[in-house]
Amino acid sequence: MTEGYKNRILLIESQYFPSISFYKTLIEVDILKIERYEHYQKVSFRNRCYVAGPNGTILLSVPLSKGKNQRTIMKDVRISNQENWQALHWKTLTSAYRRSPWFEYFENELEDLYTRRFDFLLDWNMACLQWANQVLGISPEISLTDRFEKTYDPATGVLDRRDHLQPGQPAPEGVPVYAQVFGERTGFFPNLSILDLLFCEGKRAVELLK
Repeated sequence: MTEGYKNRILLIESQYFPSISFYKTLIEVDILKIERYEHYQKVSFRNRCYVAGPNGTILLSVPLSKGKNQRTIMKDVRISNQENWQALHWKTLTSAYRRSPWFEYFENELEDLYTRRFDFLLDWNMACLQWANQVLGISPEISLTDRFEKTYDPATGVLDRRDHLQPGQPAPEGVPVYAQVFGERTGFFPNLSILDLLFCEGKRAVELLK
């Protein structure tokens, strides 16, 4: 990220506890604009994130009421709450990170988030984003798009990163390396959810992102 990106507007899709590379980009801009008028796309970070477990990476996926193959506008995508997916995700996080240095520090606030019911995926993702931003100590101006535009003129100052980050991609250059809970057993997993960095490094997370 060059110095010229400072003060620009980052435009990106809504994501469930975004990846570390998402946050490396975010800390370089002052304004974050979330795309809400795109069509939902499967196999993306919109309803999934990855954390580290004792046997490898673990996928946390939010179930959707019309399934993953829907072509619904993002702002209208509904969560399926027929099963208590939040309890399952929280149990997974507790099991994976209870031995991490900072899990206990964040536990109460995060557990409260996982007990709140959300009907729309966008609302859940925004709550996750706001929680992570608060913990990191960053405060970009956040807004939602009011219409869909396929492309943006770079002269407008918009840094369009929609669909730029995809599951399964190689980790971008510059993603921080740090001690993970099961790193001695599994090796290091780069570019997981921001939760992994927070649980392992806590207040140092922003320094590492920079």
